[in-house]
Amino acid sequence: MIPLSAPGPDAARQPPAGTPRPWEAADRAQAARDGATGPAPPAPPLCPHCGLPGDRRPTYSGQYVLLEPRLSVPAHLVPGGHRWHLDGNGTAWNGGLDEPEPGTTCRIPHQLACPGLTLDEIQPWRWLTAVRAGNARLARQRADEGIVVGFPGDLPDTG
Repeated sequence: MIPLSAPGPDAARQPPAGTPRPWEAADRAQAARDGATGPAPPAPPLCPHCGLPGDRRPTYSGQYVLLEPRLSVPAHLVPGGHRWHLDGNGTAWNGGLDEPEPGTTCRIPHQLACPGLTLDEIQPWRWLTAVRAGNARLARQRADEGIVVGFPGDLPDTG
């Protein structure tokens, strides 16, 4: 049970401006993973890696994302985690790793098309990297247990 503070002069007290809230670190980390690393106003909406302008949009995490201007792409062609959608109020949100609905379009973050970044820096298929790491752990575990079935060196002795 969470204790409630008693009413009084301190009950309406708000933390000073700029005081971090517990969820802000998680929001900033999620924004960085999603590519919501665009410059906040009043800075110009320019990519820090290549200098090209982007379509800056606010996100629900309080950060900004630079979207590739004038480009809407069929969502199934875009790697999961890089599919951005706009709400009616202009706020951008990331579609995550869920499979998009058929016929859906999305916007891509400028960093996915940025000539100043490599694909290794962007990691557009980080879900696949996680699957590969899991498989590597499983293969090591099986090898440690002496289970090496299916490896090329495990051929029968034909004499």
